[in-house]
Amino acid sequence: LFLIRDDDDNFKILIATDIHLGYMEKDPVRGNDTFVTFDEILNHAQKNEVDFVLLGGDLFHENKPSRKTMHCCLESLRKYCMGDRPVQFEILSDQAVNFQYSKFPWVNYQDRNLNICLPIFSIHGNHDDPTGADTLCALDVLSCAGLLNHFGRSSSVEKIDISPILLRKGRTKIALYGLGAIPDERLYRMFINKQVTMLRPKEDEDSWFNLFVIHQNRSKHGATNYIPEQFLDDFIDLVVWGHEHECKIAPFQNEQQHFYVSQPGSSVVTSLSPGEAVKKHIGLLQVKGKKMKMQKIALETVRPFYMEDIVLADHPDLFNPDNPKVTQAIQAFCMEKVELMLDSIERERLGNPRQPQKPLIRLRVDYTGGFEPFSVHRFSQKYVDRVANPKDIIHFFRHREQKEKNDSDLNFGKLVTRPASEGMTLRVEDLVKQYFQTAEKKVQLSLLTERGMGEAVQEFVDKEEKDAIEELLKFQLEKTQRFLKERRTDAEEEKIDEEVRKFRESRKKNTEEEDEEVREAMTRARAHRSEGTVLVAASSDEELMDTGMKGSGDSDDGLSVTPGRGRGRGRGRARGARGQNWTARGSSQRGRG
Repeated sequence: LFLIRDDDDNFKILIATDIHLGYMEKDPVRGNDTFVTFDEILNHAQKNEVDFVLLGGDLFHENKPSRKTMHCCLESLRKYCMGDRPVQFEILSDQAVNFQYSKFPWVNYQDRNLNICLPIFSIHGNHDDPTGADTLCALDVLSCAGLLNHFGRSSSVEKIDISPILLRKGRTKIALYGLGAIPDERLYRMFINKQVTMLRPKEDEDSWFNLFVIHQNRSKHGATNYIPEQFLDDFIDLVVWGHEHECKIAPFQNEQQHFYVSQPGSSVVTSLSPGEAVKKHIGLLQVKGKKMKMQKIALETVRPFYMEDIVLADHPDLFNPDNPKVTQAIQAFCMEKVELMLDSIERERLGNPRQPQKPLIRLRVDYTGGFEPFSVHRFSQKYVDRVANPKDIIHFFRHREQKEKNDSDLNFGKLVTRPASEGMTLRVEDLVKQYFQTAEKKVQLSLLTERGMGEAVQEFVDKEEKDAIEELLKFQLEKTQRFLKERRTDAEEEKIDEEVRKFRESRKKNTEEEDEEVREAMTRARAHRSEGTVLVAASSDEELMDTGMKGSGDSDDGLSVTPGRGRGRGRGRARGARGQNWTARGSSQRGRG
């Protein structure tokens, strides 16, 4: 990291991830937290006169944001992103490739009908990813309105080619790569099978500063439920890693790949876990040539969050489980701890008047050793007017020991079970798989696989695809029937059951085919929902009529970079080019500069 002076060759980029607009928006105390902090983030971008803002996914907390959330977001974007300040960098790449999923495939500040002074580039996260029959997300709405540039989308599950946005300011050139959220296990498998390619400019490829923004699990949540840093190409200079909420924004070098990784973390506390208790920051990244500098900017409007752990067994002089009044003593001790945390927060707030008054408090109490928990509800009543989360202040948990069967068995020691709400996220797919693995034989799946069923239930829960399970069942039933006809299986129940079992086991081994089945079923479910919407709309039109009311280019395998004429709005705006040269692929379509 180097000291960089501000001049015509210096890129200034504001970096933030996981803003989660709309989180707890109906809460009377915390409802506006995300909107206030988003306004602060954009205000920092304006005061520092950055060239653009880079967001690493999960701008929205819900896949289908409420009208209030969308309104507050649009209000802030219009307030800070529109103006007469000229944009000082140009785009050299083919924008028809970079923004191929947009109806307006060019960067917003070069649109003749818009007056953008602060461009924002964003990938989508797992909370606001494209869904539905038209695979749209909230970012596509903002992109269509010209307030944000959504990039890094990939619809293929067979091969991903990540084509960078090529930016130039003076003599500094940045290749901006982005990859929106993809299910971790699928992306892990694609990396293993060499199905992910990061394209590079053919000319002067070593002169570019390569910046990659990604939104995936960084910490290991399972054998394949994360993306190891070693999977990423070693020509990258800096990785901005979204999705992880703990703030580790200072660039840390990967010793094997030699690139740096910055994890900005979230700008709002969405779970009362240790990672969220780390102070929240955004980053001001400066790039000049191949040198960079990351400056941390503390967020002042984030609601303070303090947490502490108590192990009752560590205080034998204070607590004796045989004492009939030990529960009252524990409660008094917890109250004392909470008061100390509140005093500490009050002292911190003296230097920051913008900080919300009511803090978040979490006291985790390990009552292993024969102790009994007291009433959390009565305890919380004492802090209703002083704490933002009175019902969640106290969390009781116990250690569990694994039983040792005999001396010959391996002794794995004591296993600590962490609360599901802390640090570890249970996924619907895992719950479905766990259920069928432990269920009795008579309720086991005989046609569907646990994995396919899990993904269908996940779509039903997260994306409100109400026909997902039914369509998956229909699709698999049709496919199994075709298989049995082709095999010309005898019409005997035992033989049919055996063939179905073999067919199911073969599908479980072929994970790519299973992914294709689930994807096809989800497509049918979305199409089915769209047809229903059209029918409802048509019937509504008929009712209105009855009552007399009136309803008001091709790609090839070689790409070349050729500078071309730009098209700007004047006032010194930077101009882009129409073409681009690539090593692996390209496009003959004209971009818009």
